[in-house]
Amino acid sequence: MTLLAPVSQAAAQPSCYSRVVNEWFCLDYLRDRHDELLDASVQHLTITVAAVLAGLVLALPLALLARRFARLEGAVLGLSTALYTVPSLALFPLLVPFTGLSPLTVVIGLALYSLTVLVRNALEGLRAVPDEVRESAAGLGYSPLRMLTRIELPLALPVLMAGLRVATVSTVALTTVGAIVAYGGLGNLLASGVQQDFKAQVLAASLLCVVLAVVLDLLLLLVQRMLTPWTRTVTA
Repeated sequence: MTLLAPVSQAAAQPSCYSRVVNEWFCLDYLRDRHDELLDASVQHLTITVAAVLAGLVLALPLALLARRFARLEGAVLGLSTALYTVPSLALFPLLVPFTGLSPLTVVIGLALYSLTVLVRNALEGLRAVPDEVRESAAGLGYSPLRMLTRIELPLALPVLMAGLRVATVSTVALTTVGAIVAYGGLGNLLASGVQQDFKAQVLAASLLCVVLAVVLDLLLLLVQRMLTPWTRTVTA
């Protein structure tokens, strides 16, 4: 954990992040602490990606269940929404007895939060598939599994990917809360920076969170365009 330089050591430390000066923007801090920032960013990215993938794996079966059994739709959507209302300060400690103080605690918590967006978008995407397309596929002898993987999921991708992008960006922000169990990636630096009034560290960690969110969103947008070429605007 990064500590501000004591006043007695200010001469040996870059002045812009000593206790005497403590500026918000400090290139010396970025140069001196780049390894720490890199490690925190990698942990942040790893937890975010793992949580979103886990959420997606959970969301698809729930969406299929809600579509197959209409009476369960309200319960499925209600449960996924209710999970998001549980404060992270309560959810993570509740998971600790089962998963310990580990990244798994944060990943599970964030995956549950992502269900609010992913389940609803997956369900709406599946519903957007025209009935006549399903009937034509059934007439060609498609099994339910083949129809799902070859027809329904590809056509539902635009809506599903839109939800995935929202869930990913929100998870980047929520990952910082994992600092309460010591696995918050950049959130660890944010927490210690706020506690110590370390302005350069708070700003650097905050900006890196924004950069991660933007980069992941752009990557998902690129993947969406590659997987759904029929949605691109045709130019003459």
